[in-house]
Amino acid sequence: MDSSNKKRVAIIGAGPSGLAACKHALAKGFVPVIFDSGASVGGVWTRTLASTKLQTPAAAFQSLRLPLAGGHVGVPEPRPSAGYSGASEKEVTAWDRWSGNGEAFGDGSGEWHLTVEHIESGSIQKYEFDFLIVCVGRTTRTWEDHDAAELIRGKRVVVVGSGKSGLDTAAECAEANGSKYPCTLIYRTANWMVDHKLTWGLNVSKRTTTRLAELMVHKPEEGFALSLLATLLTPLRWLLSTVTETYYKMHIPMRKNGMVPDCTISQSLLGWKLGLLPDRFYDLVDEGSLVLNKCDSFSFCADGLVLDSGKRVEADVVILATGFNPDQLLRSVFTSPWVRDIVSGASSDTMLPLYRQVDSLLLIITSFFIFAIQYSIDFATLLLLTRKVVVDICRNIVHPRIPQMAIVGYLESRATIYPYEMMSKWVAHLLDGTVRLPSVKDMEKSVGEWALWGQGARRRSGSLFLKSCIATVTTWYHDQLCRDMGYSARRKKGFVAELMEPYGPTDYADIQ
Repeated sequence: MDSSNKKRVAIIGAGPSGLAACKHALAKGFVPVIFDSGASVGGVWTRTLASTKLQTPAAAFQSLRLPLAGGHVGVPEPRPSAGYSGASEKEVTAWDRWSGNGEAFGDGSGEWHLTVEHIESGSIQKYEFDFLIVCVGRTTRTWEDHDAAELIRGKRVVVVGSGKSGLDTAAECAEANGSKYPCTLIYRTANWMVDHKLTWGLNVSKRTTTRLAELMVHKPEEGFALSLLATLLTPLRWLLSTVTETYYKMHIPMRKNGMVPDCTISQSLLGWKLGLLPDRFYDLVDEGSLVLNKCDSFSFCADGLVLDSGKRVEADVVILATGFNPDQLLRSVFTSPWVRDIVSGASSDTMLPLYRQVDSLLLIITSFFIFAIQYSIDFATLLLLTRKVVVDICRNIVHPRIPQMAIVGYLESRATIYPYEMMSKWVAHLLDGTVRLPSVKDMEKSVGEWALWGQGARRRSGSLFLKSCIATVTTWYHDQLCRDMGYSARRKKGFVAELMEPYGPTDYADIQ
């Protein structure tokens, strides 16, 4: 597109997804402007506890190189608020094509207005852009490590939550204060947290990133043959899960400490409720520096907490490591009520209402009925479910009813960096006109299979499934992005390598 560098592109968020979006927009000749509320680029990774570790192998993070020359990073201020100016909500709803004509910048009459209030001067500055890329992620910034250390030093600390951040925080507090002021970890259910030092052949990444592994799980838009194959391979998936669980239980003292998860490894993988244990976690328990308490509920009292068992836990500091509300974070960007209402769908939805192209309407209809038979859903309920997902849910990058905007960085997977980069490449190809979007009607039809798949994943995971989690179908999702951009989805050399070797960032390095 010859006039690409004349179009104004804004990126909200300078974390990994924002930097990836900037990198690939630059590669297509655009000069994006990044807005971020932090004092430096990098997002949440610029503020971590000393005990925080990558939850995936470093190789999964190696593809993001950031030649930012030519781009602009805004002065750190509160996150800008964004409002769309152009067609009315009624006009947008009536469009047959996304953005009016199916192109990234529409007909040129619409634009996004970003408003920033400068903290020091109190002045308000407004900016106008032709395209908006929202990269605010799923979490917010944390304290600096030295601030956190000062807060907990010599204090009786209680950490609530057994997820990745909960265990990291508890280990940090236990290491800092020792057995004199032991840290108490309160949790409702234990998650699968494995020791990264265990190097036996059951590598989790191989269980989730090879095509063989993906043949064992149901996938969105998979069709009858692949759905049947995944069902037939269920016993093999169960066997692998059982052997893996047995191995971890033998080598990690989870039984001894009451930390055996109620869910299976397979269920945990569906929602990626799986992480790495902090170093010396159970050693800290044995030393008396860390105390584990399982309970369903608790209440606050004058000197700490009262558990549902009646046990009192004294505390000077209580840290809630119970997660974030990513939908609220996303909605807070927008000033237009109608955009806020539809951008993230309902809180009960399994997928964010964003789109990436559909392959076949017949494939979707067939899969609807396979899903109905598999989960014993009657025809009337199926029709209601279909209507709901078409109205409320779209897909993974662009919303059919929100023009000239893309969202990168909301998806959850085992390694978030290179899926973010793949999404950013897709958006860059959309900006330069390579990716062609179908009609709004077809875009909305494509959401059915993803929504039904997400609901099936939630059932199979025992409600552990996180909204827009693609951990078990990451390669499948990237296949679709590759085809949209005009690249082959098969990235390996030879049939055996294609089937057995794990997929990672280097497999997509040549896509520019």
